[in-house]
Amino acid sequence: MTYTIKRTFAILFLAIFGSVLLYNCEPDPDSLGEQLFLDGAAQGNETSYDVIAYNIYNKDSIRSDASKLGGGVLGAFNEGQFGMQKASYFTQLRLSTYDPDFGTNAEVDSVVLAIKPTAFQYAQDTVTTTTDENYIFPDGNVAAKKVVNSYPIKKYGKAKIGGTVPQFTIKVHEVTEFLNGSSDVAYSNTAYTIGQELGSKVFNGNVTAVTITKDSDNSSLFSSAAGIRIPLSSSFFKSKIINMKGKPELKDVSNFIRYFRGLKISVVENDGYLFQFSPNDLELTMYYRYDKTENGVTTRPQVKYTFPLGSGNAHIGHYEYDRTGAQFLNYVSGNTDTGDQKLYAQGMGGPSIGIKYKKEEIDKLRQLYQTEKVAIISAKIRIYTDLDNWKNKYTKPVDFTFVQKDKDSNGKETTNFTTDLLNLSGSINFAMYKLYNLDKDQASYEFTVTKSVKDIVEGGENYANKYFKIDLGSFLTTTTGALVGYQYTSRNFARDRAVFVGSDPNNVKKIQLIVTYGKK
Repeated sequence: MTYTIKRTFAILFLAIFGSVLLYNCEPDPDSLGEQLFLDGAAQGNETSYDVIAYNIYNKDSIRSDASKLGGGVLGAFNEGQFGMQKASYFTQLRLSTYDPDFGTNAEVDSVVLAIKPTAFQYAQDTVTTTTDENYIFPDGNVAAKKVVNSYPIKKYGKAKIGGTVPQFTIKVHEVTEFLNGSSDVAYSNTAYTIGQELGSKVFNGNVTAVTITKDSDNSSLFSSAAGIRIPLSSSFFKSKIINMKGKPELKDVSNFIRYFRGLKISVVENDGYLFQFSPNDLELTMYYRYDKTENGVTTRPQVKYTFPLGSGNAHIGHYEYDRTGAQFLNYVSGNTDTGDQKLYAQGMGGPSIGIKYKKEEIDKLRQLYQTEKVAIISAKIRIYTDLDNWKNKYTKPVDFTFVQKDKDSNGKETTNFTTDLLNLSGSINFAMYKLYNLDKDQASYEFTVTKSVKDIVEGGENYANKYFKIDLGSFLTTTTGALVGYQYTSRNFARDRAVFVGSDPNNVKKIQLIVTYGKK
């Protein structure tokens, strides 16, 4: 099984990120039917069959605790199909040392929260550099040079509103409700209580990296990785931390996370874009001074104290929705009998797509198999983006999860990777899905269901006990490249969304099952 999963990931990586963007009109056989093409033994015939495709409403909620969040999301984005989606973030923090001694007459100079995206989350190849040759470093009034490199963060949403790049006011609040442990389950629609505002910053869409060097010898005085640095209240940390020296609240982890329960990071505005950052790379630094006496001389050096916000803390993505006036509301219930004409898929707890086989179409395939002795070479579910409702400049999705749900004789439902993924991943021609025409107004996608169809048509399995579910986001992998499991995906923090053509009898681009078969 370990080998199969690793092999699966290798094939998936090549299939998803390889050059599969242009549609190929030739049928694409997989290992179950490729022998029919050997030595020109057969020609493939491609036929389309209807399916029942419908929307699955997830009640705008999803698990978003630390075990599910490979990325944090901030921002807001409002458009007419899905409505408004707004993302904020809750996190615990720890002391770097417990029962700390801050020295005599300690006073806080400043406190800074740094939100840092990974290298993949901002455009490293687009940089704007500003240099101040006459900068004076405040700690000691040192003559220095300050270099600031600015990089645009990667955005999903609106590039401009009213001709200008949207700006966000990022605010940081104290959390006054216990966030539980990092391994506890938390959902994205839970609203935790907050207290006073600790700081804010206007974010212009760029992350900055700062380097300050001393003029005299070019030694480093300060440096920071690319990120967003938000100043927080010095007086709050003086009373909350420094003045509590020696108190039980600072003695151990258990006491501290119930005393200082966490931070909420959010934006004020309700439209613009969504951007990602790395939860485990958040940094909170307190700069303070204290009386230091040596050889009868008292000085007040500045000391840096860090609060770990990364692994081990509770991290919770909080997502709000306002669907007022959104077209999605017309399809929210999901018609599982005849299907929905429009299909809506959205990450971060938004809707999913369900797909079922139709009895009359399965009967046609079975009749063909029994009377003409054909063999199924390949079977794909082909779906197009909707030109009526989703013709725009937003990035078309490239990451999907595709799972299979089966019912046993007692009606108990199970979920897993598709039988194709589990059985055909070793085939050089296999891909869980392929992408076409992403650079055009209307993109299309094909999801492989060859073994599923063969099991039903040729093996007699009950089609009614099976359906598929499509979500935006990718399956997560281990450091070795193995898939963690069907339930571990990036959907919890995926910003994408799209509208697709569903079971619309009047649309030539309706979702369909495409079967290629042949006979000797």
